[in-house]
Amino acid sequence: MGNWAISLADAQFTEFSDEKHEFITVDDFMTAPKTAIEMAVLQKFAKITPQYPGLRAPLDKAVAQSWLAELTPLLDKGFGKARNGWGIQVWLSVVTTPPHELIPMQRLPHVDGTDPKLIAMMLYLHETDHGGTAFFRHKSTGLESLTDETFPQFRAALEVDVGRTGMPPARYIEDGAPHFERIHASEGVFNQAVFYRGNVLHSGIIDNDAPLPLDPREGRLTINALFRPN
Repeated sequence: MGNWAISLADAQFTEFSDEKHEFITVDDFMTAPKTAIEMAVLQKFAKITPQYPGLRAPLDKAVAQSWLAELTPLLDKGFGKARNGWGIQVWLSVVTTPPHELIPMQRLPHVDGTDPKLIAMMLYLHETDHGGTAFFRHKSTGLESLTDETFPQFRAALEVDVGRTGMPPARYIEDGAPHFERIHASEGVFNQAVFYRGNVLHSGIIDNDAPLPLDPREGRLTINALFRPN
């Protein structure tokens, strides 16, 4: 199955914005990152959700469980201990949708869910002109993260925003204008993993003028994971 070992030796715990969103960065995450790329080449990628502007394939369950065992102390330290442990979902992902084909929901920052206990991981395995992950504040509400309680307010305000200006053009998000402003961004360097709460507004940093090939050896390949307390 190849060498899927990971190292957390370079883990850094930081925060961003006045709301102090927890953020963990781990450089040199995989000891042999080409293992993941070689595996990705063999996968049958498919469209899984309408939100993601590309194709995905599930990561091997044995690898996912091995990673989860090693990541549990990191997650507990950074985001609070999960008494009954963490659950995990993991995908290999490649962004492939050309900017002009983006549907409305892909032109706006999003959240992975409204539960603040949901933790997201992005592992960047590409060396392209594309970047990492950006995080945003919604200007008219001041919201940076969404919960079940604040989502209706956000949705109503965003509908007013879009009703006034129309949808953003069919392009990947840059600074978030006119309705959002960028508050933080990861570097997205090769073999860097970042962890953050999935209910913080965010979006991948995609260069609108750079190619988006499906080949994992040439495209914007990432490994995306979601962790939930059991």
